[in-house]
Amino acid sequence: MWFRLVDRDRRLLALLAEHKVLTTNQIAAIEFLSVRRAQDRLRNLRELGVVFAFRESYVRGGTSQTRYALGYLGARLIAAQRAEKPPAPKAYTESLERLALWPKLEHQLGVNDFFCALAAHRNPARLREEGREGEVGGLTQWWSEKRCTEFFWRYLGAGRETRLRPDGYGCWEEAGRAVRFFLEHDTGTESLAKVTGKLDDYSDFPTDAFGVLLFSVHAPRREIALRTALHRALVGHDPGFVIATAARDPYGAYGHADGPAGPIWGLCTPRSGDSASRRYRLAELPQRGPSVEHSASNTDQPLNEAAFDPDDREMSRRIHTAQPEPAEPAGYADDDDDLDDVTLYDDADDDDVYRAPVAPARPDTQRPRRSRWAA
Repeated sequence: MWFRLVDRDRRLLALLAEHKVLTTNQIAAIEFLSVRRAQDRLRNLRELGVVFAFRESYVRGGTSQTRYALGYLGARLIAAQRAEKPPAPKAYTESLERLALWPKLEHQLGVNDFFCALAAHRNPARLREEGREGEVGGLTQWWSEKRCTEFFWRYLGAGRETRLRPDGYGCWEEAGRAVRFFLEHDTGTESLAKVTGKLDDYSDFPTDAFGVLLFSVHAPRREIALRTALHRALVGHDPGFVIATAARDPYGAYGHADGPAGPIWGLCTPRSGDSASRRYRLAELPQRGPSVEHSASNTDQPLNEAAFDPDDREMSRRIHTAQPEPAEPAGYADDDDDLDDVTLYDDADDDDVYRAPVAPARPDTQRPRRSRWAA
């Protein structure tokens, strides 16, 4: 059965294994020329048992967009590819049922929407149509929360450790620049005090040695409130890494044709306060993190040409080598100065409880009632 799958299908299975769930539109954006073509192929994969499809049903009628996860056959193929023991059928079926009712499902879809919007810039089908097949650029690394948690940790001694839990980690390349970043996807369910209280973990970890931190919030008002809280929490204190914020609209879009790659990011500095005097493209943010040689693109680990080996000694040195003392706040430059010479704030946010953002087209009372799925 495996040999009936093309490279595009194998990339999709690898992404589902890593990032749990993707919607039809997300899959279409990163692999197909149209949603219709994506639907046709996904229908075939579903009939083969390679993917699992489910939707949310609403009290007043209608359903959500179809979500896809690895089907049982897809999980067996991934296990065979990795020389691992395949899952038991009953246990795997139960795990899919739990996924359909997972409290963090909407949050995970929001995180994946961010990365898929970036990955869409290097859609292989679109590159072939434009005569740019094989071009490397755009999103060249995408790690899940689980992979981040396993790698970004540091033992502090006396039984203490710092373990970063970003919603994702990536590398964006454009115009000769490579910007590595941690993503915190905020849904507005946590208090700002709890959000700013998480700065300690990022301060204890050499965050600046691996990238800048992007904070994507669910509304412009939330961004203003967050920037104000950060300014108050960090006044007179420099944790030594960069933070930039951007706001989404209720539909998850970023108000620019290039999505999160566009000029939507506002740097947080002691002078910026609750407003950003200038918005930067993702590629214009300060370059941080390791520079590694690109590996060959493959279907086993797509969107990871710029990924580094977690077991590499240089990566371990970056974590455990003492970092230099951060500069005094007076040494900051204005937003218009050379960003690579600026050491800025950073922040983190964990959404322990998530709720799906309510689209304006649906009233608040139209909440998910139940999930229905099909193997």
